[in-house]
Amino acid sequence: MRLTQQTNYSVRLLLYCAANAGVPSRVADIAASFDMSETHLFKILKVLVDAELVKTVRGRNGGVMLARPAEEITIGEVVRAAEESFALADCFDDGGHDCPLVQSCEYNRILREALGAFFVVLDRYTIADVARDRPDLRFLLGIEDALRPPTLAAS
Repeated sequence: MRLTQQTNYSVRLLLYCAANAGVPSRVADIAASFDMSETHLFKILKVLVDAELVKTVRGRNGGVMLARPAEEITIGEVVRAAEESFALADCFDDGGHDCPLVQSCEYNRILREALGAFFVVLDRYTIADVARDRPDLRFLLGIEDALRPPTLAAS
């Protein structure tokens, strides 16, 4: 299984908001940090707003913020919101199945168990866990630059 780029960018957007906690993050700044188009970011943002992981703040100083504390948003929750399907095999789909064993297949049961274990692990970790102990996170995202006082040139 491979997670989509949408999931990757969803986690990145949430990390940016976690690093910029308490202050709305501008979409243009987030897009620039990850070298992605604002249009693409807005599509991802809609998914995260619908999942109640982020909220938007309107107005001059508006932007995007976490809807809940980073400690309450699990990686599993983000993956579930961002991914469209977790069908590991054709027999996972609810639609038509061409395999006569689909209702009693041990392979299907094993794959479902594996997917469940995957989410057990992802649900143990939060956005805060990923962002924690990263003093350089704000700097790497370009957030710190705006908040640091200018350094004096050496005489």
